[in-house]
Amino acid sequence: MRIIVTGGAGFIGSHVVDAYVAAGHEVAVIDNLWEHGGGRRENVNARATFVEADIRDDALGRLFADFRPDLVSHHAAQHSVAISSRDPVFDAQINVLGLLNVLENSVRAGAKKVIFASSGATFGEPEELPISEATPQRPESPYAITKMVAEHYLRFYRNEHGLDFTALRYGNVYGPRQDPNGEAGVVSIFIGRFLAHEGVKIFWDGEQTRDYIYVGDVVRANVCALERGSAGAYCIGTGSKTSVNAIYRALVDVTGFEAPIERLPRRPGDVRDAQFDPSLANLELDWQPQVDLLEGMRRTYEFFRDKEPSRAGSLSGRRGA
Repeated sequence: MRIIVTGGAGFIGSHVVDAYVAAGHEVAVIDNLWEHGGGRRENVNARATFVEADIRDDALGRLFADFRPDLVSHHAAQHSVAISSRDPVFDAQINVLGLLNVLENSVRAGAKKVIFASSGATFGEPEELPISEATPQRPESPYAITKMVAEHYLRFYRNEHGLDFTALRYGNVYGPRQDPNGEAGVVSIFIGRFLAHEGVKIFWDGEQTRDYIYVGDVVRANVCALERGSAGAYCIGTGSKTSVNAIYRALVDVTGFEAPIERLPRRPGDVRDAQFDPSLANLELDWQPQVDLLEGMRRTYEFFRDKEPSRAGSLSGRRGA
């Protein structure tokens, strides 16, 4: 299968590319390597074709026409809730207009399907947990609004043009290659600060919960969606919820270092609790999560520790203190 992965140099997208290449697919990566988007050239699989481009560019049409994809995996996005709240126009330019450019060119190039990286944030503050596909979508941030709007556009393009889709509503994804200096991804941000022997910021009271899911499990959902999930939208989570304070305490146990905490007010768009029921994904995608939070955090910590061993050495010396 010929597959274009937008955002394929980024945190999640690059892992998806690795899995598709390993399965024998021919993959082209489109990424603009935006410094705040997490895209890194070194993340791109050597066996994939790489094109540095923005999904909003007119040049996207030539790239699609030349490659003629069977399927498009759309991961390119502005993914920070904080940035979306500060600049909702910029957020919509990427997450809505960029999506439309991808969909238009998918149709013109003869692609059969789009796998879309959606978000559990589209549900906002739910009235009850766990969140399922039947839960009403009430997005509370511009970022979440754009993801919900994108799902509606996917349905329109299927009905109007026959372009099939699967939307994967991710929980809070974490793991290797996530940007520890970004504005999203508390697990990796905390690990980066712990390794640097620096303090962490905890917004609200830290008791807000999220469904943290390891990137490897998210990748497997993307592999399952190659052949399953026609016109479906699925909650991709673990079924468990964990507070930010609990993430902090677990890292103290892992590293032996008690990072100073700066307590800050709630950020616009933050919801109190999120926990997803993955039953429908299990039934229709034949997918279920396999990596629990402690194991996933261990793998993530070891990735960043081995990437910057000098920082890890300073922490290992603190453990006996």
